Amino acid sequence: MSFPLPIRPLRNARLLGLEPVGAASGADASDLSGPEIIEIAEVAGVRGRGGAGFPLAVKLRSVASAAGSARYVIANGEEGEPASVKDRFLSRERPELVLHGLALAARAVGADRAYAYVSDLVAARRLAEARGGDLMDVVRVTPGYVAGEETAVVRAVGGGPALPTAKPPRPWQAGLDGAPTLVSNVETLAQLALAVRLGPDAYRRLGTPESAGTFLVTLSGAWAAPALYEVPYGVPLREPVTAHLGTADGVTGVLAGGFAGGLLPPSALDLPLTHAALAGAGSTLGCGAFVLLAGDCPVAVAADVAAFFDRENARQCGPCVKGTAGVAGVLADLTVGAATWSDVARLERWAQALAGRGNCATPDAVTVLVGSLFRRHGDLVGEHLAGECGRCAVSHVTADTRFRIYLEE
Repeated sequence: MSFPLPIRPLRNARLLGLEPVGAASGADASDLSGPEIIEIAEVAGVRGRGGAGFPLAVKLRSVASAAGSARYVIANGEEGEPASVKDRFLSRERPELVLHGLALAARAVGADRAYAYVSDLVAARRLAEARGGDLMDVVRVTPGYVAGEETAVVRAVGGGPALPTAKPPRPWQAGLDGAPTLVSNVETLAQLALAVRLGPDAYRRLGTPESAGTFLVTLSGAWAAPALYEVPYGVPLREPVTAHLGTADGVTGVLAGGFAGGLLPPSALDLPLTHAALAGAGSTLGCGAFVLLAGDCPVAVAADVAAFFDRENARQCGPCVKGTAGVAGVLADLTVGAATWSDVARLERWAQALAGRGNCATPDAVTVLVGSLFRRHGDLVGEHLAGECGRCAVSHVTADTRFRIYLEE
């Protein structure tokens, strides 16, 4: 395996158990019609792996039935989450599987053209080498946190900047060239190919009734090098963490769902890995990336993530330009004991006011981050007003994030 991080399947892995070439060819699916592919996606219960977990069949059917003659599909492999590697793994090491899923989605909606959208250079090369036919293109974009947002994807594929646009319309209503467009994460499309290959019944043998199958989890932080795991939905987070670290005893907290799920306490290790369970904990499963904290000061972690959001926001609207900057500034001041009670009061107001605003989900992520800090570590915020924190002092908050996972080109 040429991927530069350890790849570890747990239990009965599906995606990681496939041979890189041949197994993803999907020759037995060549006679399936568009409606039959959508039916398989629905019965198998394939959900989006890009963040929200939206049912794929609903998106496929929406694009297929939308008004207009032209349609497009885009495989979204732009991995803006710094602590995630699963999209790069699939695009680099399983490009045939991703492209087979893309071809199936294109057939399902009656698309005129299909695109694979990535920023990773190696991924772009592998996808270009593996693509088939004249109806498929690989588009490489400059990496960015908001570049993977669906309207930013459409905008970039159309030749514009990889920045979000106001919604509605959503891409399935009016996307590339104003035509209905399906934007789907590369892992989602790989799962579609897997569901077609296995059949809905076999596909559903792992996971839960609400979240069928397996998904990819990126674990990093604590005292171990990052690694990628495949786990069935529903297993407790503690299971892959223990497999990764040998023990979960030293874990003092979790940064969940990439950067979108905020800070969780160590008790989150007992949460089942489902969308519903994480949402019930005030977080999100997101892209399946979890940063494990081992003695890190939660205030320093929040300051680090907020600084990253401030650097990476689209800078197209007030909530991003002013809101994330204000939050990042106060949290940075807290780490050095320079914040005041009035600063903290403003921080709480901003966190409440940012939710649901802006063209992308960055203000929402900031809201979750700050909310989780006050809800679970409010006492620490008060302590940081009294003076500099020793744990924060060694964290060195910068515009980028210390939680980013770098891969070799």
